[in-house]
Amino acid sequence: MFKPLAQTVLVSLATACLAACGTPPADLDLSLQHPTAEGRFIVSMVPPAAGAAIRQMHAWQVRVEMPDGRPVQHAAIGFDGGMPQHGHGFPTAPRVTGELAPGVYALEGVKFSMSGWWDMRLAIRAGDLSDTAVFNVIVGDDGLRR
Repeated sequence: MFKPLAQTVLVSLATACLAACGTPPADLDLSLQHPTAEGRFIVSMVPPAAGAAIRQMHAWQVRVEMPDGRPVQHAAIGFDGGMPQHGHGFPTAPRVTGELAPGVYALEGVKFSMSGWWDMRLAIRAGDLSDTAVFNVIVGDDGLRR
């Protein structure tokens, strides 16, 4: 008696998720370089040269500069992110592990568990300045889409 109702509910939920979760917003900013929210820094996200495939661990570089182009050294950078349309974070705990060169930081432990829209959120503190930046990436079965 309840079986057809349960099937109808599941199909409705799946259809709703595909409609709401399947397509990122059309106006999504996919740039990998832009000013932070308050304009205190210019930040670039540099994906691995081999690509950022799903279900594989990889490392990115985070480049932080002052608006005049000077590298920001000795910054503390926090990382968070996930899939906004799915309501979950990364399956790993990515973190900035060190400064590779002046203003260039290693972000290690990144793993996209599935294809779709991911956001990568940074909280940056250098001296008495702090600011945030959000980057959006679309990951397909074949890596990043641009």
